[in-house]
Amino acid sequence: MNAFDLLRQGDSLSQGVALALLAMSVGSWIVILWKAWMLLRAHRDVARSTAAFWQAPTLSDGLRAVQLFDREVLVAPLVEASQVQTSGTLAGAGDRSQQLTRLLRDALHAVLLKLQAGQVLLATVGSTAPFVGLLGTVWGIYHALMGISGAGQVSIDKISGPVGEALIMTAAGLAVAIPAVLGYNILGRYIGRIEADLEGFARDLRELLITQTITAGPSQGERAPSGGSVVHAVTSVGAP
Repeated sequence: MNAFDLLRQGDSLSQGVALALLAMSVGSWIVILWKAWMLLRAHRDVARSTAAFWQAPTLSDGLRAVQLFDREVLVAPLVEASQVQTSGTLAGAGDRSQQLTRLLRDALHAVLLKLQAGQVLLATVGSTAPFVGLLGTVWGIYHALMGISGAGQVSIDKISGPVGEALIMTAAGLAVAIPAVLGYNILGRYIGRIEADLEGFARDLRELLITQTITAGPSQGERAPSGGSVVHAVTSVGAP
């Protein structure tokens, strides 16, 4: 008697538990394979994109260089956010440093949400699949006990089906949960590395733009005062 025969002997609850475990397994494996492929590409692209950006002569050239390598669109949103003009709005309140902090923070959060996609599913499957299998186990043992009480005597034929069904549910729950937990932990380490690279790039980009703003500020402030200011200064000096 195989697992399919045992499932056919089960009631609607046992079959529902089996279908739920099957859906969890398929969903978790799809996420694991997709995330592994995406993160491998992203890990290479982030390194290439940031290197190409810092070798560019200007910010616009750096953005074009990033777009050539950034297939997962993780670095380009940070560079594009640094070029957004927020004058005339509350987002533009404060100095340039505060504006860049808000813009880069929002762009970085959006990128990190993209990297974290699917992790919640893996964590949910890894934590709930054993309990779903346990539900099938308890239900199968209950049927086994009901069969024994109804027959009036202990017989292997009466309890082998429900007990086998219960053991299969336990094994199925563990088989679904273990790959999900491993995938969550392994993929989480890759996400952490990419996140650290993006945060470092955003911090370096912010410092670069702030430095350029500070450097350009004195040159504009050292311009000759207007005529009205000169007249006002002379009048103030000549006054008794």
